[in-house]
Amino acid sequence: MSQSVNPFESARTQMKAAYEYLAPKYDHEFTLALSPERIIEVSIPVVMDDGSTRMFTGYRSQHNGARGPYKGGIRYHQDVNKDEVMALSTWMSIKCATLDLPLGGGKGGIIVNPKELSERELEELSRGYVRKLYKYLGPTQDVPAPDVNTNGKIMAWMVDEYSKLVGSWTPGTFTGKPVSIGGSLGRDTATAQGGVYVLTSYLESKNENIAGKKVMIQGAGNAWLVMAHLLKEAGATIVGVSDSHGAIYDTSGIDITAIETLKAAKKSVQDHISGTHYTNAEFLELPCDILIPAALENQITVENANKIQAKLLLELANGPVTPDADTILFSRSIPVIPDILANAGGVTVSYFEQVQNGMNYFWSREEVQEKLKLKMNQALKWVLASSASHNVMLRTGAYIVAMERILEAMKTRATE
Repeated sequence: MSQSVNPFESARTQMKAAYEYLAPKYDHEFTLALSPERIIEVSIPVVMDDGSTRMFTGYRSQHNGARGPYKGGIRYHQDVNKDEVMALSTWMSIKCATLDLPLGGGKGGIIVNPKELSERELEELSRGYVRKLYKYLGPTQDVPAPDVNTNGKIMAWMVDEYSKLVGSWTPGTFTGKPVSIGGSLGRDTATAQGGVYVLTSYLESKNENIAGKKVMIQGAGNAWLVMAHLLKEAGATIVGVSDSHGAIYDTSGIDITAIETLKAAKKSVQDHISGTHYTNAEFLELPCDILIPAALENQITVENANKIQAKLLLELANGPVTPDADTILFSRSIPVIPDILANAGGVTVSYFEQVQNGMNYFWSREEVQEKLKLKMNQALKWVLASSASHNVMLRTGAYIVAMERILEAMKTRATE
């Protein structure tokens, strides 16, 4: 799939398309919101197991803090770059505002293939990242979380390092932590669970339901596995799955438990003995009722948007559909439930985790899921109403909702 599309320019293009419906009330604030407020680049030394010292480059982009502390994950990937983290921090600002969370947008990353590091090296890298950035982090400043190739164990190392540096236990500085040190129940499944809540409500708004739908999911990380199980429980048939090595497709349904076993053994979905094998590019163009991109950015572009056969897309990944592809899909009457709504369950429960850390009082899993369902369903109603009112695609409708909240906060804080 083409990677030539700059994700930060995609984010800015999406903002500009939505601002047409808000101008000229916030022209000054909009100009400011087009760029991150701060971008930090650091060099992190790590003493490797062989005794050599290796330098790693890390980033933190803080896009907009008008509505509250910056919020967003930290990813470990060999393709991390400055434009990517700037884009992701922008999308986090929009995402938090779409859900009406009192947070801004941030994102971080380290250029590394974590599979090449031992656990000791990974821990040293994680703690080193915090040592370089801790002055810019904190419960009222910037609250990171897990993202691609990071998890609760890494957050535990980071919050421990941060607390040592500031001299007191400060669990609210990171979310997505293990429950044993202040993490929230339900955070491990929140991204997928939130996506299912939104998808269910969207289909209900069209007098449809999930039962009987044929679903394809691109990307074999934790979120997609949870999503696959939840959709199967709801009566959907998972007909296609993929990972970085390729894809399989079977209209009679795929055994998700068998795929989960393969992934646990560090094998590819293509090692599954049933179904037809496809490349990742071919996979996206196969027929289904619902396609769920759950991998990385720029998967659906002008190169393949006219070949998409899905009837509905739900973006569990960040930025998988480029702006030009969005326009093509909209012209073909293929709705896209955008990432800033569809995958916002993760940041919503991260916000719940912050609240619980601040109170030092924790909720049951059932309470968390009940509150998550209410937030996701209300946000969908706002997005549907905005989209219908302005006769625009769902993404633009969401951006209008979010940007009005962000720009109004910027305007109010500047004048009062």
